[in-house]
Amino acid sequence: MQVGDILRKKTPRVATVRMNETVAIAAQLMRASNISALVVKDVVRTEGNTCAGMFTERDVVRAIAEHGAAGANMKVSQFVSVQQLVSCTSSDTLEHIRHLMTKHHIRHVPVIDNYSLIGVVSMRDIAAAFDEEATAAMARTVTAYQSSEQAQPTQ
Repeated sequence: MQVGDILRKKTPRVATVRMNETVAIAAQLMRASNISALVVKDVVRTEGNTCAGMFTERDVVRAIAEHGAAGANMKVSQFVSVQQLVSCTSSDTLEHIRHLMTKHHIRHVPVIDNYSLIGVVSMRDIAAAFDEEATAAMARTVTAYQSSEQAQPTQ
């Protein structure tokens, strides 16, 4: 199964925040959308609308834990490590993405095809896809067993 298979089942909207927004604004956006991560966009670079990283609930906690209430007024850019953007493409396998998530200790990965952000996959998306795959495999096994039982003559 590939990342694109997951994206086809999700809404196409990707929640984003600009690097120069405050932690408080980012937290409000996550709360309003009932999500735990935002794609951070850098709209001031000469390249234009660039995916710079991910901002998560963990980053909100880190801002408050390290800076107290003042952390809410700090910029998102202060908590995003631009050098460590981990992304994938829609043609990557779920096994590969699960490996990336485990290796980098992350739960959300932006999906970028042809230099365009097309979605985000989460650890929950991948777990659900593996569960669906396992359920379908089990159903096929049961069906095959039942078919073989019916094909055998009774004694």
